[in-house]
Amino acid sequence: MISNFSQSEENYIKAIYHLQQADGSVTTNELAGMLHTKPASVTDMLKKLKAKKLLHYERYKGFHLSIEGKKVALSIIRRHRLWEYFLVSKLQFGWDEVHEVAEELEHVRSHKLIDKLDFFLNHPKFDPHGDPIPDNNGKMSMQHHIQLIELPLNTQAEVTAVNSQSSELLELLQHKNIHIGTKLEVKRKFGFDNSFELKIRNKPAVNISKQLAQALNVKPL
Repeated sequence: MISNFSQSEENYIKAIYHLQQADGSVTTNELAGMLHTKPASVTDMLKKLKAKKLLHYERYKGFHLSIEGKKVALSIIRRHRLWEYFLVSKLQFGWDEVHEVAEELEHVRSHKLIDKLDFFLNHPKFDPHGDPIPDNNGKMSMQHHIQLIELPLNTQAEVTAVNSQSSELLELLQHKNIHIGTKLEVKRKFGFDNSFELKIRNKPAVNISKQLAQALNVKPL
C-alpha cells in the first residue's frame, strides 16, 4: 500500500506537525522559515494540502493538520525514526550522521517494508536521540523527564533525549562521552558563566555550558 503524496508534500506535512506542537497552529511565514522557501510557495502547497483534507485553516489564526493530516505526519515520523534506529543499531552509523540519510529513506512508503523493519528491530520505542517512535497506529510512548539544568546537585540521573539534532551538538556530546542512557550527576554549578560540572559514571568529571545542559533531558534515578 503506497500513500499518494509527493516527497515535497510529505516534507510540508511533517514540518507542520513539528511546528504545531509548540503553539497549536502554524503561520505561512513560520513554515517558510523552517523549509527555507518563499511564503508564496508555501501558500500554493497549503492549498493543495487543504484540497486533500489534510489541513484546517482559521483566518488570522493560521492552520493546523486535520486528523487525517496528523495520521500522515505520524506515519512519516515513524518511518524516519525507525530508519535512524536501524542505521545506528545495525549499521553502526554515529547518531550525528543519520538524520540526513533518514530524511531520504522516510519517503520509501511501503507499509509492508516499514512493518517488517519494525519487527526486525524488535519494536523500539525511542530513536537514537530519545525521540518516541510512533507505532503502527500512531501511538507513542512518552518519557517523563526534565532538562538537565533542573536537576538538583548530587542527584543521579540518566540521559533520555536531546532537544536538538544538529550535527555540531551531537558531535560535542560524543566528545564529552554523553549519550542516551549515560548515567551522570551535577556536582557543581558555576555562577560566573553558568556552566556545570558533571560526574559521569566511571569517567572523569567534565564541564559543560548552560547551553549544552539545556539541550539535554534526563530522568532522575
